[in-house]
Amino acid sequence: MSWVGKSAVEIAEAVRRGKTTAPEVVEDHLQMIAKYDGRIGAFRKVRAERALAEARAVQERDDLATLPLAGVPVAIKDNVPIRGEATRNGSAATPNTAAAEDHPVVAKLRAAGAVVVGITNVPELSLAGFSDSVYGVTRNPWDLKRTPGGSSSGSAAAVSAGMVPLAHGTDGLGSLRIPAACCGLVSIKPGQEVVPAPVNDWHGMSENGPMATTVADLALALAVMAGDMSLATPDESESLEIGSAIDDYPGGLTPAEPLTLRIAVAPTPLPPGLAVDAEFQKAVIEAADMLGAAGHTVVEHDARMPGWLGSATITAWLACAGEDVAGLDPRRLERRTRSLARAGRLLARIGMDGAAGRDRWRAYGADQWLGNADVLITPTLAAVPPPAGRWGRRGLLANVRTNVTYAPATGVWNMAGWPAMTVPYGWHSTGMPIGVQLVAAPGGESQLLALAAQLENAHPWLRHAPLD
Repeated sequence: MSWVGKSAVEIAEAVRRGKTTAPEVVEDHLQMIAKYDGRIGAFRKVRAERALAEARAVQERDDLATLPLAGVPVAIKDNVPIRGEATRNGSAATPNTAAAEDHPVVAKLRAAGAVVVGITNVPELSLAGFSDSVYGVTRNPWDLKRTPGGSSSGSAAAVSAGMVPLAHGTDGLGSLRIPAACCGLVSIKPGQEVVPAPVNDWHGMSENGPMATTVADLALALAVMAGDMSLATPDESESLEIGSAIDDYPGGLTPAEPLTLRIAVAPTPLPPGLAVDAEFQKAVIEAADMLGAAGHTVVEHDARMPGWLGSATITAWLACAGEDVAGLDPRRLERRTRSLARAGRLLARIGMDGAAGRDRWRAYGADQWLGNADVLITPTLAAVPPPAGRWGRRGLLANVRTNVTYAPATGVWNMAGWPAMTVPYGWHSTGMPIGVQLVAAPGGESQLLALAAQLENAHPWLRHAPLD
């Protein structure tokens, strides 16, 4: 029996109960990676020997029977430190020096019994919603001609292809939600100070988070990363029940007495001048109707976001690019990175770094725009994923135009610092999965997971892309 395709919850329970071993599970997934990653390019580095050694160490732990992620293979994005590995962040210009310690999120995953099988590809310095770098082009398992999104590109491709059940990513302007939506996965960007932030947190906009194929796996991974198991075991006030004892964890989020929320549905929330694909709009309306049928109050929210917010989000992105290249040899950077950074530095010199707009939106603008709703539902993307290719060799206009055209709906919630997630909901006529975005005010992670579980129960999705 192969453990490839099983959920993290199922794997961990089997390892805890002695139905399989951590090395067996990891070996199954390493074989899957060896078979398919040459076509997909999800990993910069596969840690085969080290992963098997770490799996054996997990199997020998005295606390094996209590580990929430016992023996679960995970992939880590190439922009956080992993002990003994270099953090290249998709660039030839970054130091090829092994990290002395794990980032706290990696340490928490390992403490919970997870095994790091590989480091996933990202666009250079994680600056774009694409999937290419000097280390190759990552492709979408649903359509190898398309990008899996970015910047957590390889993580999304790896989970979607069944190479790992869980992956880590970071989200600075949508870098978890964009690739998860492109690849038909669930992912959540937590609010501020829920999960330890990346080393470079982009002025409080960037967060670490998980991506998975089921809401139960996502909730469990988020709980481990946060060091707060209540996120995986919410009480009835959050409308979900999960057994409190780890051995009784049932592998699913079960609706209890429904918590009635006021949900604002916004199929076209973008600032003037930006459009949303009609099929994506339809998916948002249908998902909202389904939540209404579950007992929630659904209200239309037809106001567009202000134009100044769109401009501030773009200039904040460019300003961060300008900061991220500091100290790196420009001769070893890609054309896209140099052009983004150059534009960011020029704009910052005249005071256009997005900071004022970010502060305004975070302090009161987001709350005023949302109004009296508890949760907002929007499209995650505005268009289907663009072609995979060497976008890093193209200039500023091509990259900015394509990023803003297909993925403009996520970054404003990083500007706000609010939790937001994406949930698969239906299929586009191109054959690509569609994602809907759920957003809540700070502290609303459990509400989002509860709603996502209701959507999953009512409208289940295909968990993995067919590769053969």
